[in-house]
Amino acid sequence: MQPLTEKTIRASFINASRQEAKKLTLPENFNSLDWESLEYLGWRDPKMPQRGYMIYTNTAGETRGLLLRATDGARKGGSAAMCEMCRDVTLPCAVGMFTTRRSGQAGRDGDTLGTLLCTRFECSANVRIAPPKDPINPDPMAVVAQRIIQLDERVDSFIQRV
Repeated sequence: MQPLTEKTIRASFINASRQEAKKLTLPENFNSLDWESLEYLGWRDPKMPQRGYMIYTNTAGETRGLLLRATDGARKGGSAAMCEMCRDVTLPCAVGMFTTRRSGQAGRDGDTLGTLLCTRFECSANVRIAPPKDPINPDPMAVVAQRIIQLDERVDSFIQRV
């Protein structure tokens, strides 16, 4: 991902008002982000913990942002969920349901879309965890490269659906 400015991020939202974009708090580590290892920028707002943000730049160079809301629904004990973006079944992190308003008139009419995501948006780090070398995965780095491509495709697809 190419480095983004605060101005670009605030202007990128396709489903948030100008006021909502103005109120967002950037991630604490914004100035030290390793942009090379991110397919998208995602974070929870420290001032509004139920609010999350996902910023993505597609292959055409268009940066689009989503305002997300974490649901309050408690999960049944012992149940596991898989993040829709990184799709790793051995996740080292928690997964939760996020909803987002659709863009345009549909969003103004109350239409929303939900998905399961890593609660701290660790997808880019998760797909870079190399699997053990075995007969099924003789080249773990080839697996990582494919996971990175698939994560990019899933994020792009989700944003297009919004």
